[in-house]
Amino acid sequence: MINDAAKLSREPPPLNKLGHRQLTALSCANKQFNKIPHFGERIMAWRGSTSPSDRIFASLVYLLPLMDAIVLCFNQVGSGSFLSPIFNAIVKPLAPLIGIYYFSLGGFMPLIVFFALFMLVVRNEGIAHFIRFNTMQAILIGIVLSLVSILWSFILAPIFGGSLIAQTLFNTIFLGTLVAVGYSVIQSAMGRYAEIPTISDAAYTQVR
Repeated sequence: MINDAAKLSREPPPLNKLGHRQLTALSCANKQFNKIPHFGERIMAWRGSTSPSDRIFASLVYLLPLMDAIVLCFNQVGSGSFLSPIFNAIVKPLAPLIGIYYFSLGGFMPLIVFFALFMLVVRNEGIAHFIRFNTMQAILIGIVLSLVSILWSFILAPIFGGSLIAQTLFNTIFLGTLVAVGYSVIQSAMGRYAEIPTISDAAYTQVR
């Protein structure tokens, strides 16, 4: 009996018999854990009223990655693809802008626009956070497309050039960019932050 009593005394008390201090400490720890913000909550801290001009500019910057996708996918998606009707319908109204953007100033216009947007908009805290965030997100989508273009030109093109794999790849790239841009434009026009996995987190770190 003495041994049994000693064993019982060494067993931890059940949760409902914990002291007031222990329960308070557990409750505080749980509250602190729940306060750790995820991406949406971090963005909510920045949200405020957005003016119509903010929404328009935030939407327009997504034309840049859309034009990047058009130029990248033109040869593969422009003809012979099931996406050709959609592709051509988008290209026609944007053709003059694409010509100016890619072929003026000796082809350096995209680079000039990139630095101008990054230095004068993204890094300018005097501009609304909503505009800076969407500008940075559009730039990041363009950077991803540029990396894909480099990877294709120097590594994948000699292997898969002209094959069904190539057409499937560029169909996926164009469709994915179109969905991301369309979603971002709609969200921006409604005054909401367009949250794209990974890209939005990266954009957020640049516009704190």
